[in-house]
Amino acid sequence: MKCALITGGSRGLGKAICVQLAKDTDYHILVNYNSNKDAATDTLKSIEAEGNTGELMRFNVGDASEVKAQLETWQENNPDAIIEVIVNNAGITKDGMFMWMPEEDWKGVLDTSLNGFYNVTTALLQKMLRNRFGRIINMASVSGVKGTAGQVNYSAAKGAIVGATKALAQEVAKRNITVNAVAPGFIKSDMTAELDEKELKKMIPINRFGEADEVAHLVSFLVSKKASYITGEIVNINGGIYS
Repeated sequence: MKCALITGGSRGLGKAICVQLAKDTDYHILVNYNSNKDAATDTLKSIEAEGNTGELMRFNVGDASEVKAQLETWQENNPDAIIEVIVNNAGITKDGMFMWMPEEDWKGVLDTSLNGFYNVTTALLQKMLRNRFGRIINMASVSGVKGTAGQVNYSAAKGAIVGATKALAQEVAKRNITVNAVAPGFIKSDMTAELDEKELKKMIPINRFGEADEVAHLVSFLVSKKASYITGEIVNINGGIYS
């Protein structure tokens, strides 16, 4: 059984990616979530509605021991399964001006976005290397590429993901494993629901927010055989706001 693991797969971009991969591939979809089981179950129903299979996998990506334990237990229960695709999508924002940023807001964002990438990817990479195939897609952000005021923590985490993507790509390319990042701009989702879309879209050359499924199509392409020669890339998907 060949599987694709999407972290933070219960809502927003994560859900859109799960559903798109269910449409475009025959991967068994592993929907990771942290606390919202109802939303994750809805995602699973959408996967099954596409005629594909999936299952829920609960762990907090920022908790290294929990990630390791859950993935090891799953592998023991599914000895013939191989996770060929990792989409490191889980992320949180705790926005605020840096001079007033409490330590827990700094740590919380880095634990999820950056340490989450480390915890999940290192737990699965050795088997990928032995299998001589893999696709790792890291969700970066326009904030990590150009920086966003009021998001120093998030920009730091996503900027680190950009560097890690480029470096890891060079380490594993000989084993037919590609590592790429997708850097969305303003996308309609739970995370951007509080933003003033009318005001912000003036900054965007295409003059609108993106849709989650537009990002999901890009991720699906990078997962596919068509993208075999693309690695170490940061693909901006932002309506021209920054490139």
